[in-house]
Amino acid sequence: MHINGINVRVNKTLLLLLFVASAGYSQEKPGSPVRIMFYNVENLFDIQDDTLTSDDDFLPQGVMRWTYSRYKKKISSLYKTIIAAGDWDPPAVAAFCEVENKKVMEDLIYNTGLSNHNYGIVHEESPDPRGIDVCLIYRKDIVRILDYEYWVPNRKNAETFTSRSVLYAKCQIAGDTLHLMVNHWPSRRGGVLAGEALRSEIAELVRNKADSIYRTLAFGTKILIMGDFNAAPHDLVMQSLLKTSSFEGSGNNSFLINLAADVSDEGKGTYRYMGAWEMIDQIIVSEILLNGDDGLVTRRDLFRIFSPEFLLRNDARFPGPSPWSTYHGYRYQGGYSDHLPVILDLYQAKQGE
Repeated sequence: MHINGINVRVNKTLLLLLFVASAGYSQEKPGSPVRIMFYNVENLFDIQDDTLTSDDDFLPQGVMRWTYSRYKKKISSLYKTIIAAGDWDPPAVAAFCEVENKKVMEDLIYNTGLSNHNYGIVHEESPDPRGIDVCLIYRKDIVRILDYEYWVPNRKNAETFTSRSVLYAKCQIAGDTLHLMVNHWPSRRGGVLAGEALRSEIAELVRNKADSIYRTLAFGTKILIMGDFNAAPHDLVMQSLLKTSSFEGSGNNSFLINLAADVSDEGKGTYRYMGAWEMIDQIIVSEILLNGDDGLVTRRDLFRIFSPEFLLRNDARFPGPSPWSTYHGYRYQGGYSDHLPVILDLYQAKQGE
């Protein structure tokens, strides 16, 4: 009977945890972080044919045999990841890439336990031929979207741009303003040089936009740039992103700091290719977020790769764990994604820190 009594108490504890999670307690309570998450979700398609995009592979009759049950499992897996990444209090902002449309985001926030957390969606279709987009969801009790735009590089004919747009969102969080930019740069499929010119073009776009915001709104501007850049922190294209012009006469300085660089130097990464980890999902912040003493701030150690065991699986070909992907080539595995998420916590600075 004593053993049964212990079991009852454990069950009550679990029920209490579930209740707290479902209640959607705000991350703005004193001492609680405002968590930002980015996740490449690996081909989050619905099962409907979009005649305007090349989504035929991800249809029930397509080569990937993308069925309703597989789609629902994918949505459930993404929900589980978001809840776990928030330690039962899901992130204030979760940004994604490889999302087909707004409908899949609606299924995520309305048809799972996330419906208890008052999420809104920012999404627009991108010019990518496969129809995959960048987007974000945000908790409306924590975040207010003041404005948003989708950017593509300036060209004489914008229709010639065939990659993902960059999502810009101006947010108000805890009385502070945060400028978010969400990226999914062209793939390196076919080699490191594949897509390099287009990655450089988008890097220039993001750098110029960040520089313009910084110059217009002065030193206290809080900017957060995140995404799957398909490049490592020390690659030339990523270094070019950091070479902003707001520091007059000093070509080596930048107001942007890549928080993923130190993690990459430790041999860690978010994507594993041929047995080697690559740090291609990154978060970059303006220096005021690290050095400020008012409003939202962060620290280098508050950036991390989210890598619980359930997102990993031992690699049969290359020893060690790899992200448990939904597909391996054309073979369905039923996993989560071929990328790991990254997260960053922001918190309210105390005067005098």
